[in-house]
Amino acid sequence: MSSYYGEVDNRSLSCPQPVINTKKALEELLKNSIAEFTLVSIVDNDSAAENVTRFARKAGYHIEAQKKEDGIYVIINKHPEAAALEKESVLEAEEHYFCRDDPNAEETVFVVSSATLGQGEEELGKILMHSFIYALKEAASLPSKLLFLNSGVFLTAKGSPVLEDLKQLQEKGVEIFSCGTCLDYYHLKDKLEVGKITNMYDIVDYINEAARCINI
Repeated sequence: MSSYYGEVDNRSLSCPQPVINTKKALEELLKNSIAEFTLVSIVDNDSAAENVTRFARKAGYHIEAQKKEDGIYVIINKHPEAAALEKESVLEAEEHYFCRDDPNAEETVFVVSSATLGQGEEELGKILMHSFIYALKEAASLPSKLLFLNSGVFLTAKGSPVLEDLKQLQEKGVEIFSCGTCLDYYHLKDKLEVGKITNMYDIVDYINEAARCINI
């Protein structure tokens, strides 16, 4: 039986649409019981390529990315002989993700959507945010994730006054993510100093999976 080949053109689309379109295409292939296929998700920027790659790899597929003149081609492969192994690896990844030292611990996610804390004078807001991140680092109970959105991404970029505190939080096991679209908007992607780049699709997942979500 010949394998299926398809393309999803995600060029000129902003986050999280490339991931959503790729997910829908994969779901359609699985729905139709296509045992072997190659699906190519075409994007036009590095952030979108990273987001699609992360999503597809998390789902257990073999990934290859190729840069061409007209875009970045994220090649997603599924082969019949690899399907069982891929499924097993995904289950292992999920089991590892949900296993915690304290089974009663609640996962808390903090969403930081501004470089300042509170409303009012900007300088005071910067001081308060600096104090908050420092106090959080010293707290006995830490969040599982910090999600930085909008101008909050300035806190994870070069020149941020809280970089060292954030790096120490990361060393303590707190996962730090910055919105890729926000980094692109503020031209900060190449200045990211701590944590990883994420997309709105994953951000929604992180919030939905958390026992508590706190907006800062």
